[in-house]
Amino acid sequence: MMAMRITALMLPILLLACGGAMGEELSSGIQDQQEVQVTVYNSNLGLVKDVREVRFPVGTNVLRFADVASAIDPTSVHIKSLNEPGGLSVLEQNYEYDLISHQKLMEKYVGKKIKLIMRGENLEEKAVDAKLISTANGNVFEIDGELHLGFNGRVVLPELPENLVDRPTLFWLLKNRTAKAHRMEVSYLTGGMNWRSDYVMVLDKKDQKGDFNGWVTINNTSGATYNNAALKLVAGEIHRAEQAERLALDTMRMAKAEESPQFAEEAFFEYHLYTLERKTTLKNNQTKQVSLLSADAVPVRKLFVVDGGGGGYWFSRRYNQVQKQDVGVFVEIRNDKESGLGIALPKGIVRVFKKDSAGQLQFVGEDNIDHTPRDEKVKLKIGTAFDIVAERKQTDFRKISRNVYESAYEVVLRNHKDEAVTVAVDEIINGDWEILQQSHSHQKVTAFLVRFPVKVTRRRGHVELPGEGPILTNAFGIADRILWAAIQPSPGE
Repeated sequence: MMAMRITALMLPILLLACGGAMGEELSSGIQDQQEVQVTVYNSNLGLVKDVREVRFPVGTNVLRFADVASAIDPTSVHIKSLNEPGGLSVLEQNYEYDLISHQKLMEKYVGKKIKLIMRGENLEEKAVDAKLISTANGNVFEIDGELHLGFNGRVVLPELPENLVDRPTLFWLLKNRTAKAHRMEVSYLTGGMNWRSDYVMVLDKKDQKGDFNGWVTINNTSGATYNNAALKLVAGEIHRAEQAERLALDTMRMAKAEESPQFAEEAFFEYHLYTLERKTTLKNNQTKQVSLLSADAVPVRKLFVVDGGGGGYWFSRRYNQVQKQDVGVFVEIRNDKESGLGIALPKGIVRVFKKDSAGQLQFVGEDNIDHTPRDEKVKLKIGTAFDIVAERKQTDFRKISRNVYESAYEVVLRNHKDEAVTVAVDEIINGDWEILQQSHSHQKVTAFLVRFPVKVTRRRGHVELPGEGPILTNAFGIADRILWAAIQPSPGE
């Protein structure tokens, strides 16, 4: 009996001790924010570092930390005191996102008494006490022992229910050991943030140089506004765990930064980091564009390519007379300092323009580029040549054995432009192969890719090719002919 009486006496003493150590709930909103840094990845991901000044009583306190992103990943939150790191420790963290809404408020009052403001015949209003029975598929009220399915008025609730917040909020149970104000840094990952690159290149009259400009487009749908933020962009493919979806945020050694008009670019782990050299505001549900780079008179190389496609046609006889092929138009630039660039280019779309004879800018084509390091080439497919015609036909075919074939093709190129052009005729030849005869020398680009660079001039009359008879040109251009034969085993050999 005595032991039971001692326990009964000790219980309220313990409760009082716990209650006395617990400070009142403190709140921190955007008004306490001293600085904010936002790093945006091009994978629907952002890293937010929010620095605020908060003063706590010594002891255990509850901090309500509002104005965070609604798309926050609560498992990624990290808090620390920048000026007194040993004076503050986190005992517990909660993330509350049960937001106030019409439906949530009604659900919290199911089974409780509420007040209905109803309209009479003369449109006068009167208050009626009711009990909310259900909110499923419409509201059901009990009034004077009768059930009412809906009503012509409005609902009045006596107070805001517990555990509902007007915006996503972090709560911490903190132990404070100093009377000084803490300069707290809270960092977290959030979805709803993305960025991409867009480039514009304007070619000169001869397609030999181009002005190259880059823009970044940032989308913020994270559910928060970041005022006067320090902005960083990360280009690269970040790997994230499928289940935990966490990202290691270790500090890594930086390389020396190269300057661009508004961004400083630097190597960062296996990615590239772009830092905006001024503060900017990212509003929620906003798309923002910022200049990334600008370079004038970048040397351009224009290419014409005939793609032979797959090499399967070497194994069979073709009965069609002539096959017309597209002549692709490409432009190529070098991403180096000599060209006026030399900055790691994030992936994006390059749109190419050129002025017409009236001086008006016209769109000529676009292409995607991948993340491109310095000193690499950027090759863009712009479209299909209008004035260059390519035709292919099979001139001979012979099956030597079950898995060996000999096939000959003729490719005719006609140039209707005012100047000579060089066309690269690319052929895919699978298996073991050997070229027996050719009218133009070839380049073995890879084990199965052969390229014939052919200069096609514009003349009238006849052209003599080595070892071949004359080829008659039409009234507008000239035809050069490529002949070759190959012994080609079948894929099954």
